[in-house]
Amino acid sequence: MLAPYACQPDQSRGRLFQERMSSFRSPFQRDRDRIIHSSAFRRLKHKTQVFVEHEGDYYRTRLTHSIEVAQVARTISGVLGLNTDLAEAIALAHDLGHTPFGHTGEDALGLLMEPYGGFDHNAQALRIVTRLERHYADFDGLNLTWESLEGIAKHNGPVIGPNADAKHAGPLPYALAEVNAMWDLELSTHASAEAQVAAIADDVAYSHHDLHDGLRSGLFSEDDLMELPVTGPAFDEVDRLYPGLDRMRRRHEALRRVFGRMVEDVIAVAQNRLTAAQPKSVDEIRHMGTTVIRFSKPLYQELKAIRSFLFHRMYRAPSVMAERAKVTRVVNDLFPLFIARPELLPDEWRADVQAATDEVTLARIVADYVAGMTDRFAIQEHARLFGGTDAGL
Repeated sequence: MLAPYACQPDQSRGRLFQERMSSFRSPFQRDRDRIIHSSAFRRLKHKTQVFVEHEGDYYRTRLTHSIEVAQVARTISGVLGLNTDLAEAIALAHDLGHTPFGHTGEDALGLLMEPYGGFDHNAQALRIVTRLERHYADFDGLNLTWESLEGIAKHNGPVIGPNADAKHAGPLPYALAEVNAMWDLELSTHASAEAQVAAIADDVAYSHHDLHDGLRSGLFSEDDLMELPVTGPAFDEVDRLYPGLDRMRRRHEALRRVFGRMVEDVIAVAQNRLTAAQPKSVDEIRHMGTTVIRFSKPLYQELKAIRSFLFHRMYRAPSVMAERAKVTRVVNDLFPLFIARPELLPDEWRADVQAATDEVTLARIVADYVAGMTDRFAIQEHARLFGGTDAGL
């Protein structure tokens, strides 16, 4: 039984291209399934989360991260009476637009695309699900419901208007503007509670698994984490309950407590805010002027300390920065080469290239191609086109 403020499948605003309803799947289940079966989703298997894909088999990739986000989103949504299928679909789609090499690749491509309208991975995810996935006879993209597109576009909050984050100042990313011109996503309002859940599930998942991966990489130790809020008390509790536990089990038990505290905090805050506001519909959620799904202020401050620690000890660690410099070179070499010689793009891209009437359009086609590359394919293409074996990776 869904709460009155949940997205109801039978009240969906539908799809841009009308289709017959499935006899055994709701519209949001169908969205989720199309995302899972998309080419872009499969490519996340070989795209960086923090560590470049070839650095080790145990580290998270964009694919495993997205699966973990979806699991958290389903859990929180289920407790709150929200539509778990929609929350899962948005969670699974939220990173489809990521470039190879994670945020490093996005930063590099963003600089290269500045003269052509910039690059944003959230907007690129919309471009993928509305244009670049080309498998269906009746339409380009996946023809997702309005609610799923809305969730991808603004799961992190309004993009325009008085409630938008300052980071959204300036013109809309072209990929987002194109989709919004086709179908108004109401960019000045908050998204559904399901989309808000997907956003915070992303925070929960990466805060948890980056601690795991950082420990496995040796960039910091359990002793370091015992000095931090949230993680320190978690290790203390495990040591009290299981004295002498071996290192790997101790690590896992402590970090699962960190994970549990984040999820329980989000649920408690949401229940309190929803009880106080008594929203009667999903549109009331959208127009509340604030989020209903968030961390409590005390936990948020504690998590800021953990994120600061991860930033300095992991994301900006010398070994990670050295790797970032190498993969930045790959993107910086490939993009201008394809602009100068678009005939190097695969055959399936030729029609788009031939239809391009100006340099901006061509640059966006090249950005689509480069952004869609996996880590390993980008490295292989760089070696093939520029000589050498692995671009120093």
